[in-house]
Amino acid sequence: MTSRNRGADVIRALLKEGNLDQVVPSLELANRLLSEAQANLASADTVRAMDPGGAIQLAYDAARKAATSLLAVQGLRPTTAGGHVAVQRAVYAQFVEPFGRFGRMRRRRHLQEYPTADAPTATEEDATEMINFAREAIDTARRILASGTLRPWT
Repeated sequence: MTSRNRGADVIRALLKEGNLDQVVPSLELANRLLSEAQANLASADTVRAMDPGGAIQLAYDAARKAATSLLAVQGLRPTTAGGHVAVQRAVYAQFVEPFGRFGRMRRRRHLQEYPTADAPTATEEDATEMINFAREAIDTARRILASGTLRPWT
């Protein structure tokens, strides 16, 4: 899943840039974030056909919370300056897949949240893709947390 050194240079840079903060590591918070992610995913699945744009936003939030759960165990938290991009960079650097798609999914969610006049309308297929991504992110986060290999960042 992860080696102790994988992504260390990225994490150090994010901390130095003020995009991540060190906080008290918390498995309890990680589990809470995973529960919220699962609820967001279920909601996204429920509204997928009638509100694809809303489903995209909910599924994205589920994936982001799953990713953030991994950081919580390490005692890392994105700052306001770092935001979602810091989460994306941190989890991709350390865990790779499925988080390699996080950036594209983040941009797709952003287009739903802040559309332009020529932005395409979200479809059920778009929502399904985002839901599948979120499901993979949650499953991956659960596996990594269950492995017991994550340690506080030092």
